[in-house]
Amino acid sequence: MDNSFSSIINSANSVLILLPTKPFFEQVAAGLSLYLSLSDKKDVSISCPSPMVVEFNRLVGVNKITQEIGNKNLVVSLVDYPAENIERVSYDIDGSEFRLTIIPKPGFPSPKKEQANLGFSGVSADIIILVGGANESHFPAVSSSKELVGAKVLHIGTRALSVSSEASVMSFARPASSCSEIVADLIKEGNYTLDVDTATNLLAGIEEGSNKFSSSEVGANTFQVVADLIRAGGVRKRKVLNQKGTFSQGSIPGKKILEEKKEAPKDWLEPKIYKGTSIS
Repeated sequence: MDNSFSSIINSANSVLILLPTKPFFEQVAAGLSLYLSLSDKKDVSISCPSPMVVEFNRLVGVNKITQEIGNKNLVVSLVDYPAENIERVSYDIDGSEFRLTIIPKPGFPSPKKEQANLGFSGVSADIIILVGGANESHFPAVSSSKELVGAKVLHIGTRALSVSSEASVMSFARPASSCSEIVADLIKEGNYTLDVDTATNLLAGIEEGSNKFSSSEVGANTFQVVADLIRAGGVRKRKVLNQKGTFSQGSIPGKKILEEKKEAPKDWLEPKIYKGTSIS
């Protein structure tokens, strides 16, 4: 039986990518890159128990990461609208359009648009991919959700995941500069989509995870992966510092010189006549 990463993914209909609690930047980059790469071929979703921080906003697709793992059933709920005000709920289908109608009791106002909230419940996943993390407590959804029972669990990381004896996790962990480097290799091995956005995310993850390529885990494969990502159109994004444009005096080359520029003496602009005492 072929237990390669690509064969397992190819046999699945739906994939759930889970990030650990309080993930590092490079782990988010790795998970997002895998999500983007598989999304055109599989029903894939990505979730993290912790909210995304501002630093992660420079990653393409970060808005796709949800804190809920449900992706099977669409749930419509009303926020701050008393349920007892509702008389009945009906639905109808007009051609290919589905309509849900909420009818209030006589004398009560209808719910406002901003009170309607859309969400998901229930999990539909054949494969669960854990990215990063040190032990199973970093992925609370795996042990707390009964709906995930029966799904095959894979782990991608720079070190093996510590799990209980009852858990069954197939490990694709290995020493590397980052999880992003490993994901880049897996995408290449599986011949999955590697577009500009995916390559750019992976580049950012590798650079951050390797501490700008100074980590002891950086090797020849790291630079080979980076070269492949740049060839694929990946762009190295720099952190933007001092976004408000406030600089100390003299920190911008030439600024002080321009500010202190004085008007040139008038005689500098006049023709110069030089006299000599001898001709050689």
